[in-house]
Amino acid sequence: MTGADTPALEISGLRKCYGPVTAVDDISFTVPRGSTTALLGGNGAGKTTTIAMVLGLVTPTAGSLHALGYDLETERRQANALMNFESPYVDMPMRLTVRENLTVYARLYGLSHVRERVRAIADDLALTEFLDRPSGKLSAGQKTRVGLAKALINEPELLLLDEPTASLDPDTADWVRSYFEAYKARTGATILLASHNMGEVERLADSVLMMTRGRIVDRGSPADLLARYGRTNMEEVFLDVARGTGIRAADLATASQQDTEGAAS
Repeated sequence: MTGADTPALEISGLRKCYGPVTAVDDISFTVPRGSTTALLGGNGAGKTTTIAMVLGLVTPTAGSLHALGYDLETERRQANALMNFESPYVDMPMRLTVRENLTVYARLYGLSHVRERVRAIADDLALTEFLDRPSGKLSAGQKTRVGLAKALINEPELLLLDEPTASLDPDTADWVRSYFEAYKARTGATILLASHNMGEVERLADSVLMMTRGRIVDRGSPADLLARYGRTNMEEVFLDVARGTGIRAADLATASQQDTEGAAS
């Protein structure tokens, strides 16, 4: 099924091992269409490996993945046409101009009217003045906009983001987040976001998956997690989970009640 009633992403029993090292350890989750789900965890928690398996860059050891109703093992080509990816850690060919890079990606996605699409997204993201400049000679902010144009060249229904605002100044990072919000509102796209920026997560995410050592150890909306751990911001929740020091508010209340009852008896 590939209808609108199917989830944007369904992952079941997903596992990735590199010899004796398990990078992703039997995780399962569903991402509803039109939502933003954040993957949170420290370095090595398995976030990027999970995204890489969804993209087909890494072959799972076990488990199943479905995107937009397509089985990513047998229907990868159909799904990939409706997906895209952005990460500041992945550079485009430096010697190609911005126009040439975007043209290559537009053709890879099988778009018609390639010139018109490149021109339209360049206008939208204010790239026109340096369309014919080699990508290797762009500033960090310009590279960010070009990367965003590449990620949206096919107007994806499912957008995967790995640290999309890493190393950006606050103003540029805010602009990027605002653009994602506007794109999602306009198209109804679904976003899977891996980030270490907790303010970004609180702003963009409808739900959060907390990962540690390749496993999902907690999940919920940002508001749910704040209440569960009795914290005021997601950075404090992140530190609790990453360090294994967090005590859920409900567990704390239960322990307090048990202590009171024990003292009374």
